[in-house]
Amino acid sequence: MSALLAAAALPAPAAAAAGPAPRIDLEVLVVDDGGASVAAVTAELRSTGVPYSVLDLSDPDRPRIGAAYLSDTAGGRPRAKFQGVVLPNEAPFGTDPAGAAEQAALVAYEKTFGIRQVDAYTWAHPGVGLDHTSEGGWSGTLDGAAAAVTAAGRSGPFGYLDGPLTFEDNAPDVGESYGYLARPREGFTSYVDAPVPGGAGRASLLGEYAHDGRRELVVTFAYNQHQRQFRLLARGIVEWLTQGVHLGQSRNYFSVHVDDVFAPDARWDTERNCTPGDIDCAGPGGGQTTPDIRMTAADAQYAAQWQQARGFTLDMVHNAGAGEEWKAAHGGTDALTAQLLADRARYRWINHTYTHPFLGCVQDVSVVPWQCAKDAAGNTRWMSRAEISAQIRDNHNWAANKGLPVDRSELVTGEHSGLKTLPQQPADNPNLAPALADNGVKWVASDNSREPQQRTVGGALTVPRHPMNVYYNVGTAAEMADEYNWIYTDLADGGSGICAANPASTCLDEPLDPATGYAQHIVPQEARTALGHVIANDPRPHYVHQSNLAEERILYPVLDRILGDYRSLFADSAPLVNPRQRDVGAELSRRAAWQKALDAGKVTAYCIGTTVTVQGPSGLSVPVTAPEGTRKQLLLGTAVFGSAYAGQRSAWTGPELLQSAVTLRLPAV
Repeated sequence: MSALLAAAALPAPAAAAAGPAPRIDLEVLVVDDGGASVAAVTAELRSTGVPYSVLDLSDPDRPRIGAAYLSDTAGGRPRAKFQGVVLPNEAPFGTDPAGAAEQAALVAYEKTFGIRQVDAYTWAHPGVGLDHTSEGGWSGTLDGAAAAVTAAGRSGPFGYLDGPLTFEDNAPDVGESYGYLARPREGFTSYVDAPVPGGAGRASLLGEYAHDGRRELVVTFAYNQHQRQFRLLARGIVEWLTQGVHLGQSRNYFSVHVDDVFAPDARWDTERNCTPGDIDCAGPGGGQTTPDIRMTAADAQYAAQWQQARGFTLDMVHNAGAGEEWKAAHGGTDALTAQLLADRARYRWINHTYTHPFLGCVQDVSVVPWQCAKDAAGNTRWMSRAEISAQIRDNHNWAANKGLPVDRSELVTGEHSGLKTLPQQPADNPNLAPALADNGVKWVASDNSREPQQRTVGGALTVPRHPMNVYYNVGTAAEMADEYNWIYTDLADGGSGICAANPASTCLDEPLDPATGYAQHIVPQEARTALGHVIANDPRPHYVHQSNLAEERILYPVLDRILGDYRSLFADSAPLVNPRQRDVGAELSRRAAWQKALDAGKVTAYCIGTTVTVQGPSGLSVPVTAPEGTRKQLLLGTAVFGSAYAGQRSAWTGPELLQSAVTLRLPAV
């Protein structure tokens, strides 16, 4: 095993200035009481890639916090085992002698090494630098509260935020957030505040309390890891805790795949509450009763104009053969294809197979739900390797011949078929992996709602995609609301009752108005869900269908809401990252390798003076985040390290050629 090194600098504690610089390990201690607030901070650490250790307060056999647990000596110098501490509140160990001793040991440790502490959720009182709420403050439900990052917060750890920090209020009849608004005392700097209801002025919800040679980040509102107010602040909490130098990195990602481009999509039948062409929706005499949905040339022109106006690129996931079949059935000309080809360079393009067949087992549709057909010996019948390979090859060749900027390594199969489909097909088509290899496919899309984790398919890796709740079989808002009502309304209200039978679903209180339900209910709900993925450091793409860009073009209100909300919340220093499929796959793969190395204890990272050292297995890519001005040591001279994001610089890094170490030089503190 060779050493992988990164050098950086952390501010040295004043107490250590007279002696040798201490070693500070780049790991966070999490003291867990089982509450949602500590769980939220822990989830942010893991998502970012920051190493941490958890001490479970409910475990009677847990180690006790003392000087030996927190520090020792290494190489003749003092060693701090943790660069930051996350506590449920300011004093979670109890008031008995044992708890008091643990608290005293932690206080001494933080003073000695300049270690910061996050109080994940506490009440307002002088012990955390705040007045009691009775002294001009307030406590209660914060749903819909118009909080804001203060000037100190914007110039400090939350400078990546630019807009209002409104607390979620998703269910008006349910209290979702509770907190304490309190006025700061000496030593307290508020980073997030809000107006005091019924009072004068503003009071703090989150801030830094500097006292007795220590610094605490005090949070006085309750939250969980999914609530928007926490998600927006989570990055800054980590940066404050680690003083801006830590392992791991975070971005805000958003990509949208538009499936079935060139092909038509079937249309929902609002009378029969099913989609003609599906095996459970036979029309009169088996015929189709609704016209298919397909983009027009005008729709394609609008898509290109929308992209340019929004500064956002769509991924066109295309089926050339299906388009050719449509053209042949409609007089041999196709204005849509001509328009998309004219604008080919404006989009990214992904292979979706030539005619969009099901690439898994041969489907027996004589029963509902369908099942895998068997041969005479009882073996599952599969689509062959040759058929799958031809679907991939022919679509790629068509795209290449038309000058589309398509990448052979990327593939989205129709309905994510070929991959296992539970419950009918519990295993991948064994012919899929060889066909992927035949065509150089390295990244194959999967459905995140079924398989959220990346996995191997032969020599390829999956790229999970988030399905957006804008259905493939609708072209108008009224059709979307009608199908939504069918799925999410109870039998008694005229729906399918699926929502009541599925424990993971919730029924509507009453059906949506077809005229207004899409705009007033579905659009904000879907935008909120997608934005939650975006601000959770989740690079997985979202996917929709070409039908959503046709007719009433119902996808755009959702995308406009997501982009508008994002850009109103974040400063220009934190732009949306819009990666293509292969880049998402590579990011997920690096994260998995990094987390595996952390979980196996194969990474050691520490700071001594102005140098941070990270040791790990040879070939491991290491994510590092550091302040602006950081430079990477080369064999001769230095170069700017990483890329700028949210006021920091970060990158996946490794040794340069002829080097066994990576050294980063941070600007003087």
